[in-house]
Amino acid sequence: MLTKVVKFGGSSLADANQFIKVANIIKADESRRFVIPSAPGKRCPKDTKVTDMLYACYDVAARGEDFSPMFEAIVERYLSIVRGLGLKIEDRLTREFSTIRMSFLARAGRDYAASRGEYLNGIILAEYLGFNFIDAADVIFFGEDGKLKLNETCHAVKERLDSVGKAVIPGFYGSMPNDTVKTFSRGGSDITGSIVAAAVNADLYENWTDVSGFFVTDPRIVPDPAPIRSITYQELRELAYMGAGVFHEDAIFPARQAGIPINIKNTNRPEDDGTMITESAPLDSSPYVITGIAGKKGFVTVTIEKDMMNAELGFGRRVLEVFENNGISFEHMPSGIDTMSIIVHKNEFEAKEEEIIRGLKTSVKPDKIDIDRDVALLAVVGRGMKAQRGTAARIFAALAHAKVNVKMIDQGSSELNVIVGVTDDDFETSVKAVYDIFITQQL
Repeated sequence: MLTKVVKFGGSSLADANQFIKVANIIKADESRRFVIPSAPGKRCPKDTKVTDMLYACYDVAARGEDFSPMFEAIVERYLSIVRGLGLKIEDRLTREFSTIRMSFLARAGRDYAASRGEYLNGIILAEYLGFNFIDAADVIFFGEDGKLKLNETCHAVKERLDSVGKAVIPGFYGSMPNDTVKTFSRGGSDITGSIVAAAVNADLYENWTDVSGFFVTDPRIVPDPAPIRSITYQELRELAYMGAGVFHEDAIFPARQAGIPINIKNTNRPEDDGTMITESAPLDSSPYVITGIAGKKGFVTVTIEKDMMNAELGFGRRVLEVFENNGISFEHMPSGIDTMSIIVHKNEFEAKEEEIIRGLKTSVKPDKIDIDRDVALLAVVGRGMKAQRGTAARIFAALAHAKVNVKMIDQGSSELNVIVGVTDDDFETSVKAVYDIFITQQL
């Protein structure tokens, strides 16, 4: 029998109606055996996520102030879900809320407070589905250094889940060696889902949210962009690194390490295919040459000019040491025969600008140093580019047609991406131009 691990985000579990949708999805496929819920999200744009309510409530409690009104608002969010589902578990929830209230008074910590959102949602969802409830603190472990103990966690999760048929495991948190609760710093419930999928060697990890997968580019820049039907882990990493609103690398690592595909699905449109993330995919499996377009603003280019620098042994190392000594890592490093450019984050550079310029002048004695501020980086990513001639030429033609001046070009040896530097002001225009030539004109 197939085994699927399914994670549902906060918008998917915001109220009783969403719980019903989730339950119908799970019951429609017997292989959906292990469920990871998030805390209730927003019910409407002006609503507040339960996690944010818990943080705010705990902060008031920690200051010794009256937090009762805020706490009662959180209680009512959960009771409204329970009433909407027709569940008879008010007595159990009353005991849980009493424990949480006392823990707030005892200053159990912000991690504990935030984790109660997933914890309570897990109890309710398990009751509604008729599944076993497993507290994530019992099976997900962090070390004294606060880092996830992945091997120990996977062993504990597998051992526990092997003894149950179906279960709900809350996302977002685990436990420290002293049994205090710790939350994941990034990725939240996505990481929990990935861990559980790896631990049980799932056939598929389904991540359910409020969109039908990933899009080729940011819908805030290009209205109604084309969906990405399939993407490799490497492409995903390239896009995420360049600012695309996709999974953080921590959230996919356990599943990727175990070779488990991930399917991003829409709770409100379960019939949609969504986006499938796999280790590899045929070059021609996408309808487009490119897979995605992403980018970020706010970079600075520091260009160092010096005659015969290419013949000066250790020149590049000394340049990078100046940035390293000032605690700044570089993003890209395009170079010519007598020029070398270092691209770094603007906010980091400007805080140490004088020290860096002084260090460069002392270390490599350049003929000239130019600083180009307000640079944006645009990444065009796609496995299909390797097999398609003239991809870079089409990118530059599109930008030229849009009257965008290209300030920097960098292409990885894997031929998986092309990164272009433009001004911050030209960033949105550049995204639209590249999208138009590769996607719109092929529709």
